[in-house]
Amino acid sequence: MRYKVIVNPIAGSGLGAKVTPDIHNLLSAQGLDYDLASTTWPGEAVELARQAVLDGYDTVVAVGGDGTYHEAINGMMTASNGETVGNLGVLPVGSACDFAYMIGVSPNLEEACLQLARHQTKVVDVGRVTVDGVPRYFDNTVGVGFDGVVTLERRKFKYLRGMALYLPVVLKTVFVSFHAPRSVVEYEGDGEKQRLEQDVLMLTVCIGRREGGGFYIAPDAQNDDGLLELCLTENIPRLQILRLIPHFMKGTHVDKPPVTMARGTRVAISSPDNLIAHADGELLCTEAHHIECEILPQRIRVVC
Repeated sequence: MRYKVIVNPIAGSGLGAKVTPDIHNLLSAQGLDYDLASTTWPGEAVELARQAVLDGYDTVVAVGGDGTYHEAINGMMTASNGETVGNLGVLPVGSACDFAYMIGVSPNLEEACLQLARHQTKVVDVGRVTVDGVPRYFDNTVGVGFDGVVTLERRKFKYLRGMALYLPVVLKTVFVSFHAPRSVVEYEGDGEKQRLEQDVLMLTVCIGRREGGGFYIAPDAQNDDGLLELCLTENIPRLQILRLIPHFMKGTHVDKPPVTMARGTRVAISSPDNLIAHADGELLCTEAHHIECEILPQRIRVVC
């Protein structure tokens, strides 16, 4: 079995580069047949993963955080024209590793390498998000509104990881950066369609339970059930947003009055205002007016 290992050297504020020698040692000790490449520009992991699939590698291994996994999955799905593809392994060294958490990969690098060598797998869902007609894949969450702005602001905090990164950005977004766009949200599932019009604080479309390194937006989500979990929060005063933040961190927001939770196979949001959004923590758009998400069941085999 051949592995293509793709390292993001700047993941985790440079941790990716620091642990590359350790990865060589750990994978060699397990006797794995692998080639390793480090990315040199944003988006390169998409092309490296796509080419690895076309070149016949059995497993693509993404070393980094959620952004690196996002790129790898987009490359693999592009190579397969959106059909079921695998295998994908991940080694978590990024500022947020929520996809690794969701599929059960250890945050400890040595243990994660052992999991890779044991090569137990499962098939999970992938999402497709289309922004003003342009499609892209996601593995964990798409966030429109508040958490899209958080992603935009996060770029200014380059040397923090995990909650130490996200909490100050969230607070800045609450008090400085955010305007809730008037939007129409439509979603469908079980043969029924729903339509809501409101000032949207945040719409998060989830395959996984957690985003931002510790915000349990969809605590009941399953990544292999063929459904999207929707978390829609209407606009509320700033102090109420602050009171909600601890609930989002614990997953206890689901029964709070400003929050609507739903399940479906497709969701769309439209607004005359500019929509800011992220996909898997990567900035997706800043001036969109129509965003659609759909679930693609059982699309990628992951090593866990």
